[in-house]
Amino acid sequence: MDENTRQTTPKQGGRIARQARAAAATIAFAVGVAGAGVLGSGTGVQAGEDFRFPMTADQAAYWRFVTDGVMGGVSRGKLSFESSDDVDYARLTGDVSTANNGGFIQLRAGISMAGLPAGGAGLDGIRILSRGNGETYFVHLRTRDNRRPWHYYAASFTAGDDWREATLPFDSFRHSAGLSPASPRPQDIVSIGIVAYGRDHRADLSVAAITLY
Repeated sequence: MDENTRQTTPKQGGRIARQARAAAATIAFAVGVAGAGVLGSGTGVQAGEDFRFPMTADQAAYWRFVTDGVMGGVSRGKLSFESSDDVDYARLTGDVSTANNGGFIQLRAGISMAGLPAGGAGLDGIRILSRGNGETYFVHLRTRDNRRPWHYYAASFTAGDDWREATLPFDSFRHSAGLSPASPRPQDIVSIGIVAYGRDHRADLSVAAITLY
């Protein structure tokens, strides 16, 4: 097992539900739009807490599916929100092709940190609760520092048959063009993407929750 990955369960009880409600009231996920409005603030969210976003059907409106077709690629796939064994999750499936200068499919959402204590500056990283087909996937973060559409920060994780939580500290992310700052500042994040990327392969990734910690 990767040292940054641990087996866990999507069911974490009342504390997680409380954190999810608090996070939903303070961070706005929008349909791929950077700088989305904050849903609420002053809701009793405390510094040092984790902010967990369960990938339930009522969150589907905040996420969009994007392929390399926007740049002439031929990758194909879909995003669905599903439930099995009392677990809700987003599922990204498809065929990634590097033909015609392509090579990705992803689910993406805009994010605003404005309602968090210190604007999110005290956060250390992201955790992804997922399962999949044994392939390596990526988290892509865009920040206010990313001036070009092809600029982002990336870190990878592997999704196997069982639900496991991958821990990705912000200092493990690297800029796609090697520019500064080398790692993303959490208070500057404006969007997050979960991506199948960079090589010809079949993608099948389920994500039950995303946590900012």
